[in-house]
Amino acid sequence: MTAIAILGSGNVARALADKLKDSGHKIIIGSRDPRGSAVSEWARVRDVNVSVTDVSDAAQSGDVVINGLPGAVSLNVLRGLGPALSGKVLVDIANAVEQGPDGFAKSLLYPTSSLAEQIQYTLPQTKVVKTLNTVGPAPLMANPTSLPMPLSAFLSGNDPEAKDVVADLLFDLGWPREWIIDLGDVVTARWPESFVLMVRHLVTALGPVPFGLAIAR
Repeated sequence: MTAIAILGSGNVARALADKLKDSGHKIIIGSRDPRGSAVSEWARVRDVNVSVTDVSDAAQSGDVVINGLPGAVSLNVLRGLGPALSGKVLVDIANAVEQGPDGFAKSLLYPTSSLAEQIQYTLPQTKVVKTLNTVGPAPLMANPTSLPMPLSAFLSGNDPEAKDVVADLLFDLGWPREWIIDLGDVVTARWPESFVLMVRHLVTALGPVPFGLAIAR
């Protein structure tokens, strides 16, 4: 059993937590309001392998940490968690964007870099791996075979062993290993992160349906 800390208590965190719990992992949800009625009640009806605490305690307690925080605040929050994250695998699934009035991304916050790169630069002792940010909504991340065609999950990170750990977690989330593509070092996160700029146009064309980026081969 791996202790997995998920920073954030929104829809993404809950979708991942449920599936990873069912795969036998211990889940620690890091919330800004750990006693808030919604997230506390959500955790209470799960089982002993799901707990809710504050973000700092969650980062300290997890063997692997998932960044499920909003992309716009991720860097500032994670910077303050540096000692707790030192030496750990940090799975970054966030998109750091400036939102337009319609709630969709209109620009990237790091247009000549990526959120994953900025996190790795800020936390050099942490093993950052980017993945799952090209899939939505959140339940699809934990149920990728629900669509009629294969999706792709991309890995970007500097540490090969850390990427192996994340690939195993993706498998536990239901991703067949042949759907997982290792793009290379953390610099390669720039390209999957830019996919978020297509989302508004895809929703306009397709409607509010689940979808993700896929590589046909």
